[in-house]
Amino acid sequence: MLMTNESIDFCCDINKVNQIKPLMNDIRDVEQIFKALADQTRLKIAYALTLTEELCVADIARIIDASSATASHHLRLLHQMKLAKSRRDGKIVFYSLDDDHVRQLVYIAMVHAKEGEIND
Repeated sequence: MLMTNESIDFCCDINKVNQIKPLMNDIRDVEQIFKALADQTRLKIAYALTLTEELCVADIARIIDASSATASHHLRLLHQMKLAKSRRDGKIVFYSLDDDHVRQLVYIAMVHAKEGEIND
């Protein structure tokens, strides 16, 4: 059912609307972050990286029960999204979260999810 402006204007604070509406374009980059973390494999990788400083690709693959190729593919996407960074030591590539903001985002989501389990 479509609502006309007349049916919603009775409760409209036009000043708030005019203040907030232009800011909606700010979510574009945030949307990409959530899309990246919405994938279960990438979220597992990000979560594993919140639990330690850094991990090599082989360790990540074992932790998430995937091949090194699969882990590398997802790590590359996290790296492109600036959610993870890499460091090479000889032939071995180590990954870590890009910064504390990413760590906090994943940690807060995990805490929130666990609170929901307790309240159920």
